[in-house]
Amino acid sequence: MALIRIEPKKDPASDLYYVEIFHPAESEQPFVTTEPRYKTAAAAENDIIAIIATRANNPPKGG
Repeated sequence: MALIRIEPKKDPASDLYYVEIFHPAESEQPFVTTEPRYKTAAAAENDIIAIIATRANNPPKGG
């Protein structure tokens, strides 16, 4: 069962992609929405995955 859902979307005004992250995965409204800053949907997905992986491997100290 998926806990989150990541959806890249294209912003027609800037012609760039942004990401919506849904938690729980079946939510209709996004939990997080990034600014449109990616040139491709794949770049948007890869960056979000890298951010999550980096954070998981380097948790905050004292937390």
